[in-house]
Amino acid sequence: MPALSSAVPADRFDTEVLQQHWIPLAAGDTDTAAVLRERLGVDFAAARNRVWETDNFLYLPVVANYKRGDAIERETIVFALGSEFLVTLQPDEHFVPFDKAIAKMRRNPALTGSAHGVMYALLWALNEASERVIYYASDALEAMNDEIEMATNGYDQRGREIGVADMRGTMSRMNAAEEIVSRTQETQLQLARAARHLMADSTVHSAELESLLAILIADIDGVKQHAGFEHDKVRYLQQSVMTWLDVKQNQIVKVFTIITAVFLPPTLIATFYGMNFTWMPELEWQHGFVATTCMTLVAAVIPLAYIKRKGWLR
Repeated sequence: MPALSSAVPADRFDTEVLQQHWIPLAAGDTDTAAVLRERLGVDFAAARNRVWETDNFLYLPVVANYKRGDAIERETIVFALGSEFLVTLQPDEHFVPFDKAIAKMRRNPALTGSAHGVMYALLWALNEASERVIYYASDALEAMNDEIEMATNGYDQRGREIGVADMRGTMSRMNAAEEIVSRTQETQLQLARAARHLMADSTVHSAELESLLAILIADIDGVKQHAGFEHDKVRYLQQSVMTWLDVKQNQIVKVFTIITAVFLPPTLIATFYGMNFTWMPELEWQHGFVATTCMTLVAAVIPLAYIKRKGWLR
């Protein structure tokens, strides 16, 4: 467990200075959690993943989304912000987004000199992770847009007709993209709430930190707006797919309607002759068979000609 004493910020990045203001706590480390509860009064169990304020700490949960390889991960981070210390309850495994926060504090070592500066860097890193997730979803939606455009034309790049079964994968990926975007919108709301609490928590912010927090809040809102735009794009693509499915369904219904209209009259005629009446005078005619065959063909051609004239074969 890191030391719990205060220190003056250095001109260069110093991990010892950082450790004196930031205590990362793994979710499964019950021993360290007990020590922190006894020495500092940090009690994440009592906070229960909700915004909660005590005499010494302000608890702020944020459900973070971040990209790891080709997968989108989702973890809950709980910040316990005090006047001197910031304690973060985070996953047992290495939490990748915080690497960018440490890199930012290396570029601006003054951030390590206070709990508020450290929390700013961590919130900034989570916002950057959300932005990467949104760009990932945007690229996926662009690829799906091309697939839907090909489906609208009716044929793929190989000239093969696209059916409903060919679009199942696209629709599944579209639903997954919508879920990612929706979760990111939720994350941005939580980040904005945490940033506002951070700005209002202390009256001893430096002018530089206040300026950085104002920019961070604007950036969080910008990512939120981008997520809203991508969510609208998902809705548009879903509506395009539904319209395409309706067209395909109407085409199928039209085909069966035409088949029924063409073959129903000849079928009725054939049914009459299949009833084997005792007396059927046309059977005694010299050309009765030819006349019956012609009548059957005419019965099929008349509705077909009518359908073609109406343009229903297009």
